[in-house]
Amino acid sequence: MRVHIGSDHAGFELKGRLIEALRAEGHELVDHGPVEYDPEDDYPIFCIPTAEAVVNDPGSLGIVVGGSGNGEQIAANKVTGVRSALVYDHDTASLGRQHNDANVMGIGARMHTDDEAVELAKVFLSTPFSNEERHARRIELLARYEAQRGAGS
Repeated sequence: MRVHIGSDHAGFELKGRLIEALRAEGHELVDHGPVEYDPEDDYPIFCIPTAEAVVNDPGSLGIVVGGSGNGEQIAANKVTGVRSALVYDHDTASLGRQHNDANVMGIGARMHTDDEAVELAKVFLSTPFSNEERHARRIELLARYEAQRGAGS
């Protein structure tokens, strides 16, 4: 699976570890930056392009990494078509995919060890959407809202 990934300075080291571990699992990783550590960088510059790449690459998923994962997940969710889940344990990783068909996960480097974060990413990437009618209906409601948002709704 192709996985788009981006971070801020707080997630920079974990991003590198995720890339390494997920490539070893056979995933194709596309790094949307940063390419070098800058303690003053701004997460939207990297997380929004990561999210846009997921939308423009059907079948791919994304990971955005920061200190807590909150800002990164919020930035990703600004992109139409993205459903980014803040992943902080096994349940949020699996349910984000099963129930919400999340296509991006946000994770906090300051919240997890590298090994924990890698395991959560593996759960997220390997869990399919359930396709249950109630979940599909809710996702359709969100998509309809996104489509109408530009009309002032």
